[in-house]
Amino acid sequence: HISSYLPLSMKPLTSTISIIGAFLFGFNKTQPSRFLLARAFSIRPTIGACFRRNISGRSFSATINKMAALSIPSEHIPPGMNAVHVGSPFLPTAMEEISTFGSKKVFVLANKSSRKFIEGDDDKFVNVLQAKGLLAAPLCTSIGMGGGEEGLLAACDEAYAADADIVVTVGGGAVQDAGKLIRLWLSTKSDDGNKEGGATVQAIQAASNRDPMPSLPPQIAIPNSFAMAEATHVAGITTKSKTKSGAAHKSLMPTVIIYDPALSAGLPDWVRFGTGLRGVEHAVGAVTHPKSNDDIRSRALEGLAIINDNLKKLVSNPECPTTQSNLYVGGFMAVRALNQGCYPSIGHLIQNQYSARFDVHQGSCSGILCARIMDYHYDKSKEYQQRISAALGDENTLATKLVRDLVATLPAVSNEHAQVKVTDEMLKELTQWMFENNLERFNSLSPKEFESVEDIYGMMTKPLADL
Repeated sequence: HISSYLPLSMKPLTSTISIIGAFLFGFNKTQPSRFLLARAFSIRPTIGACFRRNISGRSFSATINKMAALSIPSEHIPPGMNAVHVGSPFLPTAMEEISTFGSKKVFVLANKSSRKFIEGDDDKFVNVLQAKGLLAAPLCTSIGMGGGEEGLLAACDEAYAADADIVVTVGGGAVQDAGKLIRLWLSTKSDDGNKEGGATVQAIQAASNRDPMPSLPPQIAIPNSFAMAEATHVAGITTKSKTKSGAAHKSLMPTVIIYDPALSAGLPDWVRFGTGLRGVEHAVGAVTHPKSNDDIRSRALEGLAIINDNLKKLVSNPECPTTQSNLYVGGFMAVRALNQGCYPSIGHLIQNQYSARFDVHQGSCSGILCARIMDYHYDKSKEYQQRISAALGDENTLATKLVRDLVATLPAVSNEHAQVKVTDEMLKELTQWMFENNLERFNSLSPKEFESVEDIYGMMTKPLADL
């Protein structure tokens, strides 16, 4: 994809260079043309190298680091997102972006496991901000798994009181989603009305429905895992009543993403591999969704092939920076495909509800349910599941079995309800609630409709050996 990053005047050269490289060194479909160029002329991307051009009237930049074997094609970058840095060190990259925005009051939100990477010593991110007089408030770590309501609202009120003009989010999907909603709440400062009671879920959701939508403060998203919430304009909340809620608006798209594998050092296996598996879920949802099309499917399948290859490599070498950077690229491509009119997919919705009800990490939700849901609608999505099989590297085996078998290799990712302490009675209660409250929506998202609560229950409890 070198032509995506070079000035337009150099584009004609890239085809010639690629052809020369192919004749001299052999053509490999798995290698982008920029690596043929690198091999032919001993050119290597340098750390922090940034290629910029204008895409559809908007500014976009992509940093290519020498540790990253793959890059994100420009056509996958959504409107509202200015830059994606893959394999770049987050501290200097974030400080440069903050300077570019001209921000003076930086609100930093992180999950507790990321705190050690960004606070403590003088050369840590939060300490650097404080020394420069840019830190709007103490580091906030109130966001729990799934984006619990109480922690989210507390963070919104802290950022609002500090009059923050930019939000930096370091951590997993719940933290990235919370950052979007904090920005939404900050944008209400110019609205009329009394906010003495602080942020509420209802007030945040009302803010997402404003038309016209005022400008939101920028967000620099720095993930530490592969959940990919930072690549969407949707933000989830787990309410006090254990239901999944949230908000969506195109303005919620984070402004900058920095993918630095160093932040995943020491990450627990259930997070590392569970969030990696979510990329498979996103791709499957995009490919089999009733509203999908050839372009969406092609993008999702391209991402899925990258995810599959690198998720398997990660099992044997969990800390490899190149493999993790590639997994970020594949995951980004898959979730962006899903968000081209296919969000949520039937699997995504069911697993979100399962996660909120039972406090199960979404990686294990995918491990338990992804192959089972695919099996349920196989007779209506057979053609597309065959393409999934090809992307997973074995076109002669059912995609359901390939997903099932992949999950079985992932450390600490559950594939049975009993492993996460979900009983049969709990499942019966959930599926009854789903049937009574979500049947119409389920049927709009699933290639095959559900006619009874037994259909939902049977799908969720089918033995994996029978897929």
